[in-house]
Amino acid sequence: MTEQNSTYSSRHKPRSEFASRAEYLEHELKIMNPKRWRLNLPFRDYRFEAEDLVPATAATIGKIVMVAAIVAAFAAPLGLSNDFVVENVRFEMLIAAVLFVILVSGFINPTSNLAGTHGPLIPLIPLIVASGGHPMALGIMIGVLGFLLGILKGGSLLARLTSNGVCGGLLLYLGFIGIMAQIKKLFAWAEGFDMAYLAFVIILCTILMYAYLEHIKMRWLAIPLGSGMAAVIAFAFGAPFEFSTEPGIPNLSPSYWWGEDTGWQLGWPELHHFIAVAPFAVLAVAMWSPDFLGHRVFQQLNYPPKAQKVLMNIDDTMCTAATRQVVGSALGGGNIASSWGTYIIPASIAKRPIPAGAVLTGVLCIVAALWGYPMDLAIWPPVLSVALMVGVFLPLLEAGMQMTREGKTTESAGIVIFSSALVNPVFGWSLTVLLDNLGLIGCKERGRQLGHVGRWIIPGIVFVILCSVMAAIGMFPGIPALLESFRTLH
Repeated sequence: MTEQNSTYSSRHKPRSEFASRAEYLEHELKIMNPKRWRLNLPFRDYRFEAEDLVPATAATIGKIVMVAAIVAAFAAPLGLSNDFVVENVRFEMLIAAVLFVILVSGFINPTSNLAGTHGPLIPLIPLIVASGGHPMALGIMIGVLGFLLGILKGGSLLARLTSNGVCGGLLLYLGFIGIMAQIKKLFAWAEGFDMAYLAFVIILCTILMYAYLEHIKMRWLAIPLGSGMAAVIAFAFGAPFEFSTEPGIPNLSPSYWWGEDTGWQLGWPELHHFIAVAPFAVLAVAMWSPDFLGHRVFQQLNYPPKAQKVLMNIDDTMCTAATRQVVGSALGGGNIASSWGTYIIPASIAKRPIPAGAVLTGVLCIVAALWGYPMDLAIWPPVLSVALMVGVFLPLLEAGMQMTREGKTTESAGIVIFSSALVNPVFGWSLTVLLDNLGLIGCKERGRQLGHVGRWIIPGIVFVILCSVMAAIGMFPGIPALLESFRTLH
């Protein structure tokens, strides 16, 4: 049997045969041969390691926070209580953990990243509700469009058309604005009880801790150590905190969640609800490509060159996220799905493949949802903000800098940051891909190798469609929404 065709279990070697832990983990990545849409079993196809707890912990914290943010953004304009938000978040975590995180990413397709939460869409949710949108209608439309994009391999095509300069600039922009947002949130929290200096102390200690972990090459420990350190410092300074979410099982009936007087209190969606959310659904799916691409690139930067088989499959991840979206929305959940960044980024840093950590993530999500109390700790501002800064946004900055060190990548990176700041990352990405592939910026030779389809036809169509959607819902600064103007005229 050749080495390439031999099984993972036959090629596995104990840790004692390697000079360092890092060499052992890299060897594990190289020998894995995951099977797409077929059964993959622990110990036969992959193993559990201590490092898998890092992305699992980070993903669970991120899941609680991001789903809560999505559901709360829907609940506020609908006049729903905080108790409803907590109940729906617990329900969503059970759906994600049992049906998709453990089953799909852990056993059926280990190259499909976990289906997480679509954070960039949160600011648009009040506008979606004001436009007559229905959470279930939005979820089903996003799921259908996302599944079509994935099954037609549109995600991987757009990834191939995106240069290192564009991708690196996008990572830099997302990393920087993410860090700034978390710093502001941490100071706002501390100022709420007149201890603004506490935020400064926590952030300074976090910087020193992260620098030391970089020095000893143990950056993968940043999330658990950083979150724990932030909690200890906050407790020591007397910051207010209390456990309020008690153990329990959320209501599991779709008829309850989509009742006229229970759950969302909206009833089942009708045709006009689907029409109202259509532009937002197109935009949400368009945001997937740069997001998914960034996650795969982050794996490539941290994994050894011969670990191609364990890299996240963009199209499979889109199909998984889309299916999870339809199922979750139909059952009554309020989450909007995307690739799970708070899982894949820490997993990449820890040099771990997707499946083992996915199983642990599912278990932790189930425990948090049923136990209740961990949800309070995970959304406590010092724990949350530090986890996001060291686990997601700082690594994004570092990856962006790595991708823009060679050639003419800085031209494209500068334009994508500039145009993203003007409107949003979707506009910045689509515009810069078009300019870059046309050869107006970046590497001129690369544009010539793409042919007419890759050079301007596909990027041009994508840019026009996205700009039309953004103009319709009023995302261009200073320009009124075309849909509102149309309604006013009629």
